[in-house]
Amino acid sequence: MAYTIHFKSKWADFDANKHMRHTAYNDYAAECRIRFFNENGLSPEFLEAHNFGPILFEENTRFYREIKMGESLSIDVKLSATSKKGERFKMVHRLYREDHILAAEIWVYIAWIDLSKRKLVIPPKEAIKMLSKLEKTEDFQEIILKNKT
Repeated sequence: MAYTIHFKSKWADFDANKHMRHTAYNDYAAECRIRFFNENGLSPEFLEAHNFGPILFEENTRFYREIKMGESLSIDVKLSATSKKGERFKMVHRLYREDHILAAEIWVYIAWIDLSKRKLVIPPKEAIKMLSKLEKTEDFQEIILKNKT
């Protein structure tokens, strides 16, 4: 099953035209992703203790339907790709309006970084375990790395 959370949209997410700001969609997706990490063993304290964290390489959003001011929304996240050692991975978030209509999709490409060296790293086994708990997309694929991390 995909990891899903629910939110009630808030006033600050909307512009003067009562359209949800484009960046608010990405904020909700990031909140979903970080909550999944936290609830599956990668709390901020764990990341700090192990001196590593996630870093975004790419974030792409496609908008389908408007979310209205005050409307509830749900966001899910699935794993769409990983490298063999889990040092890089891709996720897709789907944001749904309260009527269950797909409002947007957000694709992210993420790696793990050593916070002191500022270099990409192979994560601890806990990060691999966390990713393995996430439902895979139908088009899941392996990320083939050309250079070592």
